[in-house]
Amino acid sequence: MVNSALVDTDTYDVIIIGGSLAGSATATLLLREHPHLRVCIAERAPSFTRRVGEATVEISGYFLGRVLGLSHHLNEAHLVKQGMRFWFANAETQTLADASEIGPQYHVRLPSWQLDRSVVDEKSLEQAVDLGAELRRPAQVREATLAAGGEQVVRVTEAGAEKLLRGRWIVDASGVAALLARQEGWFQANTAHPTAAAWARWRGVKDWDGRTLGTKFPDWSARCVGSRNTATNHIVGDGWWSWWIPLKGGDVSVGVVFDQRLVRFPQGEAKLGDRIRDFLSGHPVAAELLAEAEWVEGDVHWRKNLAYTSRQFAGDGFALVGDAAAFLDPLYSPGLDGVAFTVTATTQLIAAHFRGEPVEEALAQHNARFTRSYARWFEAVYKDKYEYIGDYELMGLGFYMDLGLYYLGVVSQPFKFGEKALALPPFIDKESVPVFHLMRSYNRRLARMAQVRRERGVFGRANSNHHFLVPSFSLDRSDVPRIVKAAARWLLLEVKEGWRSWFRDGESGAVNEARPGATTLAAAEQTLPQATPSV
Repeated sequence: MVNSALVDTDTYDVIIIGGSLAGSATATLLLREHPHLRVCIAERAPSFTRRVGEATVEISGYFLGRVLGLSHHLNEAHLVKQGMRFWFANAETQTLADASEIGPQYHVRLPSWQLDRSVVDEKSLEQAVDLGAELRRPAQVREATLAAGGEQVVRVTEAGAEKLLRGRWIVDASGVAALLARQEGWFQANTAHPTAAAWARWRGVKDWDGRTLGTKFPDWSARCVGSRNTATNHIVGDGWWSWWIPLKGGDVSVGVVFDQRLVRFPQGEAKLGDRIRDFLSGHPVAAELLAEAEWVEGDVHWRKNLAYTSRQFAGDGFALVGDAAAFLDPLYSPGLDGVAFTVTATTQLIAAHFRGEPVEEALAQHNARFTRSYARWFEAVYKDKYEYIGDYELMGLGFYMDLGLYYLGVVSQPFKFGEKALALPPFIDKESVPVFHLMRSYNRRLARMAQVRRERGVFGRANSNHHFLVPSFSLDRSDVPRIVKAAARWLLLEVKEGWRSWFRDGESGAVNEARPGATTLAAAEQTLPQATPSV
């Protein structure tokens, strides 16, 4: 506890910890509805640097463009994204042209972007300040003292001096530091999903649409009418995948994500950037793209145990938004969707309080909704996904159904009902429960079939010279027959080979030993920098 007589004290209505996208968006939405609120943003960094969370999808694209009103900035300072692509390989894959591919043949229908987060974070923060938010920067948050229904206190250090910020509400937008969740004992690691990631920005990565690759592999180049280069390309292997995200100016963000139960990351004395290259070079597509590339010194990172949540998302006087509340997995780029949902719901709560409305029932509902949504989203989409992610046939079916149901049940809502729909996270309303059970069922079965395929030595049998160029989905029920056909393909697959695991003991679940032939993760961790909480 701090003696307030010894420090300067300033008072606000709302104090936001963290000024990047989640924090600044919270300030923006609050000040639009209540322009006279005293809102303070405490941001520790004197300027933002690049960070992960660079790819948007349709929900986050809607939130950034239509809700925050940043469309002009996004089109000027960032790249328009052209969907997601996946690249597979097996022992028969000799070159990029041989790799099996999943992705759109034409350009996508709905807007999303590839972001330089350092740029968009600054723009969003600037917008919040223009609306009246007071920015304290750099301000290092030391601790927060919570008082349900009372005055909240944040202790910060600015220019070497300690100060107290007092306010009726605190919003934690501190990202993976998750200040309130860790401080209050709410932080809960998702041990059922032990993923880790290593990433860097690279210069000199070959252009997927460029003349060099087009001349070398003309048939491969002609197969896709749209742009491959501005998609989020996923190069995948057994138990791992790698993102390839282009940034304005020519740099490319490249990261590897893997299930620590299934994959061992290279060890040794080499720098982390070189280890990423070594790991990826075993895949013909990655080897081709990185042949002349160099990773950017000082922009190489590592983080383990990516998935976590909070036992509490809000209380009377405090709330968690974005990555400070929860994170699941970077596959499908859901991080900024989480920002959209948590920020919208949180600002509605706080705005209701300042309108004089009781919030006790709304707070209980808020906590229940986000707790349930996290659990169901994990069970439906990500649990044991890494068991089958490296198999073209299984992942192609899973991805197609995931994408179609995401469009039908999630993306369609704000376009039909406006931004208020973003206050309700996925899998909460009763109409979505059957969809949750469907997605959980096929995800579990595909994972189980992958395990049996691996035992039979046929895992990844179609990873060379197969192509699934996906037609874009829309936002109406005309796409339902396509989803039904995909479900029929799943049932046919069950009849053809799924029966091998119907009567075997045990459920789908990742094995506890890493794939043979790789080096140990435990040894690698001894020389890899660990992510440490900081605000």
